[in-house]
Amino acid sequence: MSEYEVPPMEIKSQAFAQGGLIPAQHTCDGEDVSPPLTWSGEPAGTQCFAVISDDPDAPAGTWVHWVIWNIPAGTQALESNVPKRDALPNGARQGTTDFRRVGYGGPCPPSGTHRYFFRLYALDAPLDLKPKATKRELENAMQGHVLARAELMGRYGRR
Repeated sequence: MSEYEVPPMEIKSQAFAQGGLIPAQHTCDGEDVSPPLTWSGEPAGTQCFAVISDDPDAPAGTWVHWVIWNIPAGTQALESNVPKRDALPNGARQGTTDFRRVGYGGPCPPSGTHRYFFRLYALDAPLDLKPKATKRELENAMQGHVLARAELMGRYGRR
């Protein structure tokens, strides 16, 4: 799936600006709660959304911090502190991160300042994917279903 094959959407956070520093409360040095996210530009035909958050600067390769899918169409935000459960009341499902836990796991770089990407995908169908799925399983399930995507990048370095 090429990023140039789908129309753009926009994703933002009230917690940090594009390229800005992620506040400690959304990291392992704080409360480790998910940041608030808002988005716009939902294309026609959207049935649900998915979000993948990862750190490409991790020493062992890209580290997965969050996978959540089947967020209902028409949703324009995820509030801060999404519960760390595999199934949410709105029908969304969360997968297993590289922390080997379900739900959001915040930035916790061993050294230096890392980049953290939050990628939003508009999908043309709900995904028949078991809760606790991995990023790879989610990406495979999304193949051929992405109508649009957006990306937000924040940075974090431990003191």
